[in-house]
Amino acid sequence: MAPPAEIDALFQRPLSEFTAARNALAASLKAAGRAAQAAAVKALPKPTLSAWTVNQLCWKHRVAFRRLMAAATRLRNAHAAKLAGGRGDLRAATTAHAAALGRLTTRAARVLRDAGHIATPSLTHRIAATLEAHASLERHARGPDGHLTRDVDPTEFEALALLVPRQGGSHRGTGPSRVIPFRQRPEPRHSKRERTVRTQREGEATPSARRKAAERTLRDAKHMVRDARKAAAPADAALRASAGHVKVAEKAKAALEQQLEKVAAEADAARQDARRIAVAAEEAAQAITDAERAQAEAQRELDALAARG
Repeated sequence: MAPPAEIDALFQRPLSEFTAARNALAASLKAAGRAAQAAAVKALPKPTLSAWTVNQLCWKHRVAFRRLMAAATRLRNAHAAKLAGGRGDLRAATTAHAAALGRLTTRAARVLRDAGHIATPSLTHRIAATLEAHASLERHARGPDGHLTRDVDPTEFEALALLVPRQGGSHRGTGPSRVIPFRQRPEPRHSKRERTVRTQREGEATPSARRKAAERTLRDAKHMVRDARKAAAPADAALRASAGHVKVAEKAKAALEQQLEKVAAEADAARQDARRIAVAAEEAAQAITDAERAQAEAQRELDALAARG
């Protein structure tokens, strides 16, 4: 891949310039003999508008963006603590996460407006969903911030699994773990018969216990989603109002552009008239000069005749 600074600069460009800038960077790398890097850059897909907006939030609103990432980490930790039987304040973490998400989603409308795009409700929803899903991933799993090329939208159950940080060292597979970790208590010493009876009872109870635990987990996840949506409702309303304001502003902008074109045409016509008048004035001045010169010559000739007479 190209140097990180060049890739960062590529993803910070306006969306309309991405493809041309990517191809130019790939061509320069190929010309420098770095064919593999050039091919990797050329394969980068153009981001969707919602993914591009999330990237710009990362680059241009870093403080708010990092606050959302930190709030998501606290939410994962609170959820893990509750599942482990601790006293994590899940409700407070959920409220703080929803507030951070709402503030950053509101800023997305400004990013879109400054770039000449309209923050429609559907686009705003995709941006909010991508922000939430991206933040729910652990740092090593979500890749470099600011380099998204597509939307990120896990299901509710996947989002719940991603909220729980992985513990321990090795794991199977190459992707992020989706298994909720737990700490197993040391097994007390029992006689062989007691262990046999205990194993049989646990074998009979395990399916029911697991089912109940899964139901509790799903219920908690639904409560979290409901609380997050409730906390984000004011931001959604503000964004819809902002979209209406943008439409009004766009109409006013179009009217002003038409008026500006009319004034510019009138100014051009006035400049052309001024040039014609200047040319006519110059010709008139030259005619006066020529007439004065002819008058002077005639006077001299008349004076000469009078002197000889």
